[in-house]
Parts: sequence; structure tokens; C-alpha cells
Amino acid sequence: MFFQNFVDILRKDDHDILCTGRDYREAKELAKLKKIDIKTIGKHGGDNKYEKLTASTERAFLLSSIINSFNPDLTVSFSSPEAARVSFGLGIKHYVFNDSPHATAVARLTIPLVDRLFCPWVIPVKDWTKFGLEKDKITTYKALDPIVWIKKELENKNYQEIAKIKKKLKIEEGKKIILIRPEEVKASYIADKKVRNSIELIDEIVNNFSDKYNILVLARYQDQIDFYKNRFENKNGIKVIETVTDGILLLKLTDLFIGAGGTMSAEAALIGKPVISITPINFHVENYLIKIGLIQKISNLHTLNKYIKTILSDDEEVKNKKKSFYINQMSYQENINRISQRIVAKMEDPIEIFKTFLLNP
Repeated sequence: MFFQNFVDILRKDDHDILCTGRDYREAKELAKLKKIDIKTIGKHGGDNKYEKLTASTERAFLLSSIINSFNPDLTVSFSSPEAARVSFGLGIKHYVFNDSPHATAVARLTIPLVDRLFCPWVIPVKDWTKFGLEKDKITTYKALDPIVWIKKELENKNYQEIAKIKKKLKIEEGKKIILIRPEEVKASYIADKKVRNSIELIDEIVNNFSDKYNILVLARYQDQIDFYKNRFENKNGIKVIETVTDGILLLKLTDLFIGAGGTMSAEAALIGKPVISITPINFHVENYLIKIGLIQKISNLHTLNKYIKTILSDDEEVKNKKKSFYINQMSYQENINRISQRIVAKMEDPIEIFKTFLLNP
């Protein structure tokens, strides 16, 4: 989504661009959905260390020939180890966008070789210099990366597209919607123990709320889809989404987002949706959103239940409680909207920061 807008803008400025990506389920299918022209080179290595290594080396080999023929003046990536190695080997400048220093394996393989790093201002410089990057090679912007596509999406109401998704997923009218995004289990920075904790929290949500609300699970991989389908096959009120679906449209129809990752939690927060984070790790972008009140991070089952009940209580239920609770519950969504609108309005455009740097490096 970031690079879709990025490429569109740069092509309007008459730049010649080659877009490449891996054979990775969500990226590949989303590119088709958004009609983004991407040349698929190599594949994702999965969660096995040996397969990650062989997939990466094979992709670097394949990219070497293609990039050598294209002969670009500049490589731009989201901290791709293969892009870093090929660009370095061919003597091509490599500019990187990265908001995830917690992904240390990727950072160690890319950051020392980049010519310029662009990142959100909420990430301390020391989190990059520890990987060997000079401080004067870092350009920060006062924005979170999803802002690149969020501002445009906020202007588009998407009523017809949202109605189609509701029909396709057989959303039961009159019931609020909880969207759950499981963690990036195949990322090198996620440990098995932490994954098990997230699964327990998702179990708690389904067991306590599937009879009352529509619960959607947006998994990342086919084996993750199969896992949750099998786990909840006898549960009504829950739908494991089996096809790649526009995440922003799903968020727009959602009443509460529960994320075990990073990007969709930030997207949901910036468009004004209540967000619970059950991610097993800590990172700067999320910490910022927690600090300003757009995300609640919860790892305790009791607190999780209490919070969901508070946010999703129906009007009739709320009216039967004390008036003070009614005011607090209703003002929570208003407060989320107020904060998100204020933050979004103040954020810079990372692409404009990049273009400005190109003109005055």
C-alpha cells in the first residue's frame, strides 16, 4: 500500500520504475486486487531458518541479473536484505524505509549497507546507529507510514465495496463486528511461547463473544487460516477470512480491531477505530499510539473481557447502567475520533519528504 502511492507519484514525475516483490500470499494477491504491476522474483522462506536462507540467496541471485539489466540509479525498499546485497554488489545507491528496528535480523542484514534511511520520528536514532549506520544518513519524518494511504482512504467512503464484503462474509446485520489480526508467526522476532499467548487471548475472545458479535479472523498464511478454521470449526459467529481482502475496507466496517501485529493496528488507530493490541512484542510505533490513547495493550484475559464489554456495549445495555458509565462509554469513541483526526491532520507526507531529499540530498 505504501509503495502503490509511492510509485504512482514518482511515475507522474517521469521516473522509470521497476517494482519487484516476493511470491508471498498477501503481497501477491493484494497487488492483483489493487492492480499494482509487480514483477515477482523468488519466494518467502517461511518459518524454517534453512528455507529462509536458501530462499533469500536464490532471490538475491535472480535479482542480480534483473537489476543489472535494468541498471537503475537508485534502489528503494522496505529494508529488503536481497535488495541491500544486490545494490551494494552492483554499486547502486540504496534508500530504505523502515519503522521496525525490533526486526533485528532484517536490520542487521540491511541497515549497515544503506545510503539513506527514512523512518518515523518516534524511533530513537540510537536504535539505528547500533546497527552501524551513521547518524547523518538518517532522515526522519513526523508521520507513521500508513499515513501515506490512510489520508486518501479516509476521503473515500467505499459504501458499495463495504456492502459487498459484508455480503461475501455473511455478516449478521444488527451485530457489531470484531476483527482479529493474528501475529506474524513466521517472522524471526516472534517466539513460539509468545505466539501461544496470543492464541489463548484469541480463544478467550471467541469463547466469550462469538454468540453476541460477528468475529472475523484475518490470518496471514494458508496454514494459519487452516489452523484457525480447525480450531473454531464448531463455533458460530466467527468467520476465518480465506481470501486476501482489502484491509482498510475491513477496518471501516469494524467496530473493534484486535491486532497481534503492527501495521493494521496503526491503520485502525489512524482511521479512528478502537484498538486492542495483543502483540507479544513492544515497538516504538505502537508505544506512541498507546501513549496518545489510540491503542490499549492487553495481555490479561480478565482485562481483555472487561474492555471489549465496555467498548461494544449496545445502547440499551448501556442505558440500563449508571449514567456515568453511559457517558464514559459513548465518549470513548468520540475521543478516539478526535485524537485520530488531530494526529492525521498534523502528519507529514513521507513521500514528499523523500522527494525533497532527492532534490536536495
